[in-house]
Amino acid sequence: MASGEPLPRVLSVQSHVVHGYVGNKCAVFPLQVLGLEVDPIHSVQFSNHTGYPLFKGAVFDGEQLRALAAGLEANKLLNHTHLLTGYIGSLSLLEAIADLCAAMKAHSPHLTYVCDPVLGDEGRLYVARELADAYAATIVPLASVLVPNQFEAETLTGGSIGSLAEALEACDKLHARGPHTVVITSMSLPGEPDTITLVASTRQPQDAAGRLGGAQAMCMRIDRIRAYFTGTGDLFAALLLAWMHHHPGDLALAVEKAVGGLQAVLAETVRHCGAATLAAERTAEVCALRELRLIQCQGQLQDPPIRYRCRPLERGPGGAAAAAAAAAAAAAAAAGGEVQEQEQAPGQTQEQVQGQERLAQV
Repeated sequence: MASGEPLPRVLSVQSHVVHGYVGNKCAVFPLQVLGLEVDPIHSVQFSNHTGYPLFKGAVFDGEQLRALAAGLEANKLLNHTHLLTGYIGSLSLLEAIADLCAAMKAHSPHLTYVCDPVLGDEGRLYVARELADAYAATIVPLASVLVPNQFEAETLTGGSIGSLAEALEACDKLHARGPHTVVITSMSLPGEPDTITLVASTRQPQDAAGRLGGAQAMCMRIDRIRAYFTGTGDLFAALLLAWMHHHPGDLALAVEKAVGGLQAVLAETVRHCGAATLAAERTAEVCALRELRLIQCQGQLQDPPIRYRCRPLERGPGGAAAAAAAAAAAAAAAAGGEVQEQEQAPGQTQEQVQGQERLAQV
């Protein structure tokens, strides 16, 4: 970036913890490392993430967000290039985010809104149904980039996803309602118990000179391992935002770098955890060991090792099936892992959370 040129600036509305890494603690540092300014707003502030045996703190509401936005606007500081949102635990806060996004777009018509619609996983919502309905009706039309998991994509479109073709159909339904880019971060497809699949689709023109020759739909296959971490989805969304900014017109490369950075963090975290990686009990000690090793991996976040590659998907009769066969053949050469991410809304019990573990994207 040329000297004196203003840096892109992200307003990130997510949860915050004093100790550990979820929400904004997963987003702010990676975005800064990758050259973006970040203004964080904390939707909750807790002592630690909610997977620990105990957590303390407070939850933000819509009126408090509106007050902060009014202060920024009064001082002509609502001039961000990007908006990033993650877990939102109340309808009032979600409604305030919709108003905030509209105000930001009035100041910056080319604002990019990256939304991770944290709703649930594996057939279960872990937010109120009214919140899921509000996402579908209000937030999806405002979003530029939507980053749901398989269950969230199904919830927002009202259909099931059991194949690459159905994933592309879900992406098209979401495109029609607003977002120009959709990345379904973690799909479990029938007959593939040891693999998760990422599907990405965009309506933005792609570089014909890129590795995928301008393809606007793509998939990635990742070998599955089973371990429990928190914050992986938050980290992926932040990395995707940054790499899409640095590689406009090359979604495949942005996805590959985001996955590569996340994989590097997970590899270092697993190495640090040792036996605690797969421990069934969730004591404070185990949870502390499983906190993501972001600081230790800042070099890999800036220059991520790419172990997985996107493969093009073609829309139209037979296109998804043909691409699926090619991707399956390529998957044999891939190596890496997938984790499950724990999400818990304020007020949920530990037993409820354990019944609704969220598959993260790598």
